[in-house]
Formats: sequence, C-alpha cells, structure tokens
Amino acid sequence: MVSARRVRELGQNFLVDRNILDVIERLAELSPDDVVVEIGGGLGVLSERLAARARHVHVVEVDATLAESLRETLAPYDNVTLHVADALGLDLSSLESAPDKVIANLPYGIAATVILRTIDELVSVTKWVVMVQREVGERLAAAPGTSAYGAPSVLAQLACEVRVLRPVSRTVFRPVPNVDSVLVGLERRGPGPAPGLRALVHDAFAHRRKTLAGSLALAPQAPAGIRERAQAALQVIGHPPDQRAERLSGAEFRRLAEELGIQ
Repeated sequence: MVSARRVRELGQNFLVDRNILDVIERLAELSPDDVVVEIGGGLGVLSERLAARARHVHVVEVDATLAESLRETLAPYDNVTLHVADALGLDLSSLESAPDKVIANLPYGIAATVILRTIDELVSVTKWVVMVQREVGERLAAAPGTSAYGAPSVLAQLACEVRVLRPVSRTVFRPVPNVDSVLVGLERRGPGPAPGLRALVHDAFAHRRKTLAGSLALAPQAPAGIRERAQAALQVIGHPPDQRAERLSGAEFRRLAEELGIQ
C-alpha cells in the first residue's frame, strides 16, 4: 500500500475511472505498430490498456514501492519494459525500440518539464496524449498575448501543434486532487528548438515586466549591445523595439534568433 504522504510527495494521483481510460485510449489512436512511453505507471491501469494494443510499452515509474505490483499487473504482457527510475534522469534517447507516442497521466510536479524534455530528446515521437494539471495544459496551448503564454508555450509550439483536448473531473483520481486536470494533445510538426533558440526564449521571459530587449540585457552572460541588437531585430520582424516577449509567436522567436545570429 502506498501511503498518502508518499503520493503527495511524488505528485501522484491514480486514475481509477474506466470511462476516462476509454477516452485516453481513443484519443491515442493506438495501432499494433506503436511503441509507447508511459511516464508515471502508478497502479498500471493505463499500462494494461496500452500493452494490449501497442507493439511495445516503456513504463516509467519512480516509486520503487509500486514496482512489484506493477510487475504483477503487467506479467501477462511480454511487450512491456518497466523502468523504475526518475523520468527526469532516465536517458530517454537510449530506449530500445524507439517510441512514437507518449501516453500518460503525468505526475503534476514534473508534467511540463517531461513534455518539453520528450519533445527535445525523443525525436521519433510524433504524438502525445497526456493528463496534466489544468494550468499546465492551458499554458502549453496558450496563444501569444494571453496571460498564460510564456516560455513553455513557445518551446512546445515551436515543435508541435498543442491543444487542450478536454477537461477531466477530479473524481476520476484517487486520492482526489485539489486541482483540476485536462487532457492535452500534441502533434509534432518539427524538431525541438536548438539550444541557442531555447536559451533565447528562456531569457526573453525571465523578466516579464521588462521589454523583451530589456530582459535579454539582464540575462547572465548577456553579450554587449544585446539590447540594441534585439530592438533592431524586433523591428525587422515587424514588432516595435519595446515589444514584450509574450507578444511573439514561436515562428517569430525563430526569426528573431536568426536576426541575432543565434543557432
């Protein structure tokens, strides 16, 4: 039995509703050729669904106290690899049988980080259907100029089309969380951003009350003259020199990086 305290520490809320599992399965559009990564295997209820329909499933679970139960649950399936590891430390790119989908009820505390990491490191993945805290899902899918739009929005949208697929009731989890959840879908359109572009986005949003150029000037190791260069680059791509970062789309950040000579 996993203690309530341990569940809270790991941000775990286990899916127990068959209907929402049906929804996830339908949205995942699984085929017998799919290789899936599930991060946060929990009690294995979603893992079983995935294993019955995919060619191979990599189940990642950080809580070693769940490992024995998970192994028993998944014993009938010879197409599952259980990784008892922290998803933030596991070398995802070395997984045998390259995955093409990420389907998961993600632990709340690491959801955004995991999504962005899998975009960058699992280049073979083309589709995500993931359960996340509502604020995280809305942030990833947010449009430029909205209050939820930020660095995670840009980084996800540089590589993927991101949509909030549907809200999810708190009652489908045990224990019942104190926050609302949503299912988020991502469809890959291209590779994740290069390191230089990723750093530019983070630096641009680091000081939200500042202009984009002002925020870049405050970044550690900021090159001399970056404020003026950024102001000039903003004008080239059609923005005023005092524009804020939240007004630029992912495509415009890419153009800004090109104007600044950032790889």
